[in-house]
Amino acid sequence: MYKKILVPLDGSKRAERILPHVEEFAQYNKADVIFLQVIEPNHYFVGPHGAVVDVEIPKIQENEAKEYLAALRGEFRKKDMKARFFVEKGPVVRKIIEVANRENVDLIAIASHGRTGLSHVFYGSVAAGVLHRIDRPLLLVRADGSS
Repeated sequence: MYKKILVPLDGSKRAERILPHVEEFAQYNKADVIFLQVIEPNHYFVGPHGAVVDVEIPKIQENEAKEYLAALRGEFRKKDMKARFFVEKGPVVRKIIEVANRENVDLIAIASHGRTGLSHVFYGSVAAGVLHRIDRPLLLVRADGSS
């Protein structure tokens, strides 16, 4: 039985394709749902003469993530499901695993972009990164589409 389900999202409709599955699992198991959005906080650029320029992502992105996840939490709570959320900063795969461990979740539910071949090599995959590093069940749904 799954008592805590971690749902990493990036704000896209494609990532949200996991939500009907999460809802079903949560209702069946009376599980708590933990929504997570990870923001990679710093981007580095090499400026003129080799100087490294650190560009901080604006606070507005963090606030938008909180509003987005709060709305999802509200939708789940309206259906009598326990839900909460976190917004974390850092490398996405590492933060997903850290939150999974910290919150002692029983299941991580994530939609994969379903890339294969060269596109997987060039773009990487959060789902694949989590799959190869996590020590608990992973519900992975292939989310086809362009959004």
